[in-house]
Amino acid sequence: MAGFVGIVVSDPWLQNQFTQVELRSLKTHFLSIQKSRSNPKNGDFTLKDLSLAMANLKTLSLTEEERTHFLEENFSELEIQKFEFEQFLRIYLKMQGKAGSKGSTTSAFLKAATTTLLHTISESEKSAYVNHINSYLAEDEFLRKFLPIDPLTDDLFEISKDGVLLCKLINVAVPGTIDERAINTKNLLNPWEKNENHTLCLNSAKAIGCTLVNIGTLDLAEGRPHLVLGLISQIIKIQLLADVNLKKTPQLVELVGNSQDIEELMSLSPEKILLRWMNFQLKKGGLARQVTNFSSDIKDSEAYACLLSVLAPECRTKPHPMDVKDLLERARLVLEHADRMGCKRYLSPKDIVDGSPNLNLAFVAHIFQKRNGLSTQMRPMSFLESQFEDDPLVSREERAFRLWINSLGISTYINNVFEDLRNGWLLLEALEKVHPGIVNWKHANKPPIKLPFRKVENCNQVIKIGKELKFSLVNVAGNDIVQGNKKLILAFLWQLMRYNILQLLKNLRFHAHGKGITDADILSWANTQVKSSGKFSRMESFKDKSLSSGIFFLHLLSAVEPRVVNWSLITQGETEEEKKMNASYIISVARKLGCSIFLLPEDIIEVNQKMMLTLTASIMYWHLKRPTAGDTRSQQLDCETASLSESTSNLTSDDSASDSSADENAIY
Repeated sequence: MAGFVGIVVSDPWLQNQFTQVELRSLKTHFLSIQKSRSNPKNGDFTLKDLSLAMANLKTLSLTEEERTHFLEENFSELEIQKFEFEQFLRIYLKMQGKAGSKGSTTSAFLKAATTTLLHTISESEKSAYVNHINSYLAEDEFLRKFLPIDPLTDDLFEISKDGVLLCKLINVAVPGTIDERAINTKNLLNPWEKNENHTLCLNSAKAIGCTLVNIGTLDLAEGRPHLVLGLISQIIKIQLLADVNLKKTPQLVELVGNSQDIEELMSLSPEKILLRWMNFQLKKGGLARQVTNFSSDIKDSEAYACLLSVLAPECRTKPHPMDVKDLLERARLVLEHADRMGCKRYLSPKDIVDGSPNLNLAFVAHIFQKRNGLSTQMRPMSFLESQFEDDPLVSREERAFRLWINSLGISTYINNVFEDLRNGWLLLEALEKVHPGIVNWKHANKPPIKLPFRKVENCNQVIKIGKELKFSLVNVAGNDIVQGNKKLILAFLWQLMRYNILQLLKNLRFHAHGKGITDADILSWANTQVKSSGKFSRMESFKDKSLSSGIFFLHLLSAVEPRVVNWSLITQGETEEEKKMNASYIISVARKLGCSIFLLPEDIIEVNQKMMLTLTASIMYWHLKRPTAGDTRSQQLDCETASLSESTSNLTSDDSASDSSADENAIY
C-alpha cells in the first residue's frame, strides 16, 4: 500500500512554515532556478540569478529594485553561490515577510486565504465553528459517536483527519453536493481511503465556491489547524449566506428603488448585500449612522441593539443595551436578546467588543436567516422577473463557469458572471491564468471603472485575444459583454474553459508528445479505456443519449481505477430516479479520484454536451497525470495546475478496501 510521499526538510521549524502544496511548488521552482542560472557549469548562483528567479513567484509582490536591494542587504555573493533548497526556503520566507510589511488590502470572506505566515488560529472562531458542527451534525449516524466535540480542546482537528466530518459539513452547507455513498466511513480507514476522502472534500469544496489557497490532502491528513479551520470557516459561511441573494430572497428588492439599483444589487457579494440589509433595518430604527463593516462599526453594540429592536421588539427587556455604558455588559444584553429570538450564538460579548469580522458576519447572517424583517408583499418588478426566468440549463452553465473561474485564483470573487464580468477586467485575468502573457496590461483599465468606454476597451481586448486563440466569435464585439449578453458571455466562457482543458492535456508532453488534443482524441481515449477493461458500453459522441444512464462513465471510472466504484451501489439507470442516483455517484467518485469538476447530476441525466466533454477530459487528465511505478518525471509537473485536478490521489491496490467490485459482473 502506498503511503503519503511528501517533501521533507531537515529543520522541523522550517518544515512547519509550509504546506506540502507550497513545498512541492517551491521545489519545482527551485529546480528550474538551477537549470536557468547564469553559470550552470561551475554550479554557482549569483544574486542576479536569485533576484530574477524570485520575480516569477507571484506570491512576492516586490519590484525588481526592492528585490535586488533586499538581497544585497541581507546576503553576500559567497552565501548565494552554493545555496541549497532549505536556504532558498529561508530566503523566500524573509522576502515574503518583506512583501507583507508593505501592507495588505481587505477582501471578501471567500477570498480570505486559508493560510498565514504565522499559522495562528482564533480560539473564538474555533469554539464557534465547533458549536455549529455539534448542532448541525449531532444526528449524523456515523459522526454521533464523536460528537459533541469539546471546543476547549483540539479534538476538532483530530476528528477531521479522516475527511468524513469535512465531507458531511459540505453537505450541510449545500445539500446533495457529495453522494455520501462515495465517502469512506469504516471505523478504521487506511491512508489510501483517508486520502480519497480528503480529495473528495477539496474538490467538492471548490464546487460549492470555496477558495482554496495552498492546501492539499496531506495538510488535511495532518490536521493542520490553521488550514482545517480556514476551510471550515468558508464552508459554514457559504451555508449561512446561501439565502442572501435576490434569487433565494426576492424580498431583498425592498432595499432598492428601481431596475438600475436592482442591477447593482445583483452584482454585490452576499457580504455587501447583508451590510445593505442591515443599514436598511437600522434606518427603520432611527439610527443615523451606517455600518460599513462587520468589525469596528459594531464594537459598541449600538447597531446590534437597534437591529434586534426593529426585528424582534417583542423580545426586548430592561435594561435596554444602550442604557448600559460598559461595552461587555452591553454586548451581553444584545446576545440575550438574540437568544430570545432563537438565534444561535456565533460569538461572545468579547468577540463583539473585539470586532471579530468572521464571527460578526456569521451572527448577522444567522439573524437574517431567522428573521429578515422584509415585506412579504412584493411590488411587481418586471426587470427582476426577467432576470430569474432563465432556462435551467443557462442557470447551471452560469454556475459551472462561475465556479471554474473562481477556482483559477483571480483577484476578485465572482458572484454572477453576467454582472461581474461586464467591465472585462476579470475576463482578462482569467485569460492570463489560462494563457500567461497573452494580455497586454498596458492597454487594460483596472476597476473601479466609471467611464463606459473604458469597459468597452477591456472587452474589446478580450474579444481580440479570443480570436487569437481561435474561438468562434463571429459578429461578437466587446460591447456585447458590457451589455451583459448572456448567450454570448456563456459561449465565450465555454470556449475558454474548453481551451484550458485541451491545453492542460497537451502540456502532459510525455504522454501526448506535445501534439494538440482534440475532442475526438478525448472521445477515442475514453472508449479505448472502457474497451480495454473488458466492458462493451461505448460513447458515440458527447451528446449520446445513452450517457444519461451513467453506465458508460461508471465503466470509465472503473477502467482507470478498478477499486473506486462500488458496484453494489449502482442501479440499471433506467428510471429518472436511478439515473439521478448514478449521476450523483459518478460526480462524487470522479472528485474522489482527483477531478475538479463543476457539473450537476442534471447535466449527466440531460446529456449536456459541454459538461460531458469536461467530465471525460477531467478523468483523462487525472489518468495521464497519475504517477506510475518508476516514473519520476511526474514529480516535476507543476502542482498549481489545479483548475482541473489540484490534489491527485496516489492510488494503489489495497486488500482492506471495499471488495464489492465483484458485484460489477453480476449486474453488468
